Amino acid sequence: MSQSKDHYEATRWLATAQDDVRAARALRDSAMYAHACFNAQQSAEKAIKAIWKLHGLEGWGHSIQRLIMDFPYPDIFQDRAEFLQRAVILDRYYIPTRYPDSLPDLTPGQSYFLADAESAIQHAEFFLQAAQEILSRSNT
Repeated sequence: MSQSKDHYEATRWLATAQDDVRAARALRDSAMYAHACFNAQQSAEKAIKAIWKLHGLEGWGHSIQRLIMDFPYPDIFQDRAEFLQRAVILDRYYIPTRYPDSLPDLTPGQSYFLADAESAIQHAEFFLQAAQEILSRSNT
């Protein structure tokens, strides 16, 4: 794939990640905290996959931590440890925010609160900003 095509695909993934974080905010504002957490996780996952796309690569899977660890150019993440710490937090929202059988005797709606949604959105915004900066640098 050409560099301009890679950048185009990365931009599409990043735009979708931005939509996901907007949805997370709307869900938080509607007190649907589990759904807000999941959408924040999705936003960050797509932001990292945008970086993969930028390099003509396919990031596989849904673990943000794994996507960062497996990225073949680790120096792109200025503080990799911080990226990984934030990824671990968001990865915890991938399954239990959606399935009642992943939590003992509770539904996701009973298990996640405003503080969870706020934290998840802040972490997603970190990944969005980082991906935007990386894409901007590649376009110059």
